[in-house]
Amino acid sequence: MIDEIRNAQGEKLEFTLHTGNADSQKIVVIGHGVTGNKDRPFVVALGEGLAAAGINALRFSFAGNGDSEGKFVDCTITKEVSDLGAVLDSLAGKEICFIGHSMGGAVGVIRTSEDDRIKQLVSLAGMVDTKKFAETEFGEEEPDKGLMWEDEDCPLSSAYMNDLRGIGTLVERGADIKVPWLLIHGTEDDVVLFQDSTDILAKAGDNAELLELSGANHVFAGEHCQPMVDAVVDWVKKQFA
Repeated sequence: MIDEIRNAQGEKLEFTLHTGNADSQKIVVIGHGVTGNKDRPFVVALGEGLAAAGINALRFSFAGNGDSEGKFVDCTITKEVSDLGAVLDSLAGKEICFIGHSMGGAVGVIRTSEDDRIKQLVSLAGMVDTKKFAETEFGEEEPDKGLMWEDEDCPLSSAYMNDLRGIGTLVERGADIKVPWLLIHGTEDDVVLFQDSTDILAKAGDNAELLELSGANHVFAGEHCQPMVDAVVDWVKKQFA
């Protein structure tokens, strides 16, 4: 049983644990995207779907998001890579599959390329070209004054923009992912383009596969949620078998 998770800054990270098999030492960790949290509908559906299939799952909110401690303006990919490390620390001895959505997908690629505790990786609409994303989505906003998508709860910080620009692109990291890797991306995603997944897949080895969900948007809304959940559950079951 996990009592609490705290990151390197001492900030408490909220989480929900779905018990699919109390005797299993295998678990799926689910991380959300920018401006999201662990309770986004498709994230909850994924956790519940895994548990229903007998697979343990833990969904959490990165620091500064949801009810996790910390400030939203401090959120960066780099900090969230560290947050994920704290989650992995709390699951010592477990076989871990990480699922990351959007910016959480970028976090997953970086952490997996550097941390052998992640044994399987799933990228849901994973962000790859971070510099392009920063410029396309927020290039007209002034950092530390503007907002992300006009959301008062999501101020755009210079720390966030500088981090995305500094990372640039993760495309070459595709070759560094040596574990089984499933990428899922919707063709109608206008936030992180489908091209991001095809670009990084081209650098990956035979361990990676891409599932194209025709008509799905960035958050797998409506009729596209269940096919995403089913695909992930089926893939994880095969990996954990």
